[in-house]
Amino acid sequence: MPHTTTTPPALQDGDLLAAIDLGSNSFHMVIARYTLGQLRVIDRLRETVRMADGLDGKGGLSAAARQRALECLARFGQRIRNVPPHRVRALATNTVRQLRSPQSFLVPAETALGHAIEVVSGREEARLIYLGVAHAQPPKPGQRRLVIDIGGGSTEFIIGMGMQTLERESLQAGCIASTRRFFPGGKLSKKRWKDALAEIGREFQPFASKYRALGWQEALGSSGTHKAISEICATMKLSKGAITAEALPQLRDELLKAKKIDDIQLPGLSSDRRPIIAGGILVLEAAFQALGLQKLLVSKAAMREGILYDIVGRAGENDLRDESVAALSQRYGIDTVQADRVQDTALSLLEQVQERWKLDADDARMLGWAARLHELGLMIAHSGYHVHGSYVLEHSDIAGFSRQEQQMLAALVRSHRRSVTKTAFDALPERLLLTARRLAALLRLAVLLNRAHEDDPLPALELTADDNRLSLIVPQAFIDARPLLRADLIGETDGLAGLGIQFRPFVA
Repeated sequence: MPHTTTTPPALQDGDLLAAIDLGSNSFHMVIARYTLGQLRVIDRLRETVRMADGLDGKGGLSAAARQRALECLARFGQRIRNVPPHRVRALATNTVRQLRSPQSFLVPAETALGHAIEVVSGREEARLIYLGVAHAQPPKPGQRRLVIDIGGGSTEFIIGMGMQTLERESLQAGCIASTRRFFPGGKLSKKRWKDALAEIGREFQPFASKYRALGWQEALGSSGTHKAISEICATMKLSKGAITAEALPQLRDELLKAKKIDDIQLPGLSSDRRPIIAGGILVLEAAFQALGLQKLLVSKAAMREGILYDIVGRAGENDLRDESVAALSQRYGIDTVQADRVQDTALSLLEQVQERWKLDADDARMLGWAARLHELGLMIAHSGYHVHGSYVLEHSDIAGFSRQEQQMLAALVRSHRRSVTKTAFDALPERLLLTARRLAALLRLAVLLNRAHEDDPLPALELTADDNRLSLIVPQAFIDARPLLRADLIGETDGLAGLGIQFRPFVA
C-alpha cells in the first residue's frame, strides 16, 4: 500500500533549483527555474578556490584553502536564501574525499552555505557529469559516447548511450594534483614530462582495454580544463573547436619551452589557468594515448548541470535510487515479499510519529530503502547478516546515492537487529544522528513485528512518540497468540535503549 510520506513535493512551474559543485579547483553554482517541464538557467557563479592546493598528503587541509572555501560558500549561500532546502543539492568531490576528517570541514562549510553538503564517490561524480553533458548535447540514438572530465583532483571517464552510463571510472589524476605530483617546485622538463606520461599511462591499464573494446562514436570533454586547452589550440591554429591527437604534442612542446610553470606562455591561456595547465595537458595527452583518441569535442556542461537534472528526477518518477535498490534486491536474492511486509509496517509506524519526531518525505524514503534491503546480507551468511549487509551497502558504488546516503543506509541495516554498537553511526554527520537513531528504531520494530513471515496483514498498531520515548499498543488477542513476539517486544526495551530511546510495549 503506498504511503504519502514517501513522495517528496512535486516540482511546480516557477520553482527554483540550485546545484553546487565543490570541485578541487573551482566551486560552481547554477540556479535554474523549472518552467513548462524544462530547466531554464537564470544564474551561474564560479570561483577559483583551489581546495586541492591545500591538501598536505596526510588527509589535512591548509587553513588558507579552508578559508577560501568557506568564504566562497558564504557568498553562494547568500545568493540562494530564497531557494527551498529540498531544491538545493551541494556535492563535494575528490578533495573532500581525501580528507582524514571530512566532518571537520563539512560542518563549518554547511554553516557557511546554509545547506547540507554531500560527498559523492568518483563513480557517482562520473554519472552526474554524463547526465549533465547528455542533457546539454543530446546524443544520437543508438550511439555510444565517451565523456572525459578533468577536475582538480581526479579525472572521470564515462561511456554512455542515450541518458544512461555503461562504464564509469575515476582516475586519481587531476590538473592540480598532477601538476603538484609531477612538477614539484614548478620545474618543467621533457624528461619529467616523459616519466609522468608513462606513470599516468600505467594507471589507465585497469580499464583502457575494456573501454577501447566497447568503443564509442564520439568523444566529449567537459570541465574548464578542456575548454582552456581547446581555446589555446584554436588561438595557436592547431585545431578549430576541438582537441586533436595532432594538436596535443605541438601544444606540449610549446608549453615545455618554459622551464618553470610561472614562465608558461601559451596564446589564449588565462593567468588563472597558468598554474595548473601543465597537469591538465599531461592528463589529456595520457588519455589520448591510452584510449587511442583522435578527436575530442568540448561540452559546456558538467556535473553541476547533472545535479540539476538529478534534482528533477528525484522530484518526479525517475529517482535512480529506486532503480538501484531494486537492482541490489535482485542481485542478492532478497525475499521481496518479506521486504514489502517490513517496508509497509515501517512506513505505517513512521506516519504515526513523523510529526512529533520531525521526519519528512526524504526520511521516509530512506526508511523504505533500508526495509527493502535489510536482509541483503543473508546471501553472504545468516550469522551476522546485518553486519554483512551493512558493509556491502557502505562500500559499494550505488548509482544515485551520495556517500552520506549510503552511510545512512548502512547504519540502519547494521542496527536493525541485535545490540546497537557504539560505533554504528560514527560515519554520519552530527546533523543526521538523531534522525538515524529514530529511523533505526522504527525499522527494528517493523522487522520484529514481521519476524514470523506471516501472510496475514498485521492488525492496527498504535505507536506514540515523545522526544526519546516510544510506546506501542498491540491488540490483546493478537499478542496472546504470539508468545515469541511478546517476548521479542519486551526484550526490545534493551535494543532501543542502545539508540537512546525508552521503549514501552503495551497491549490494548
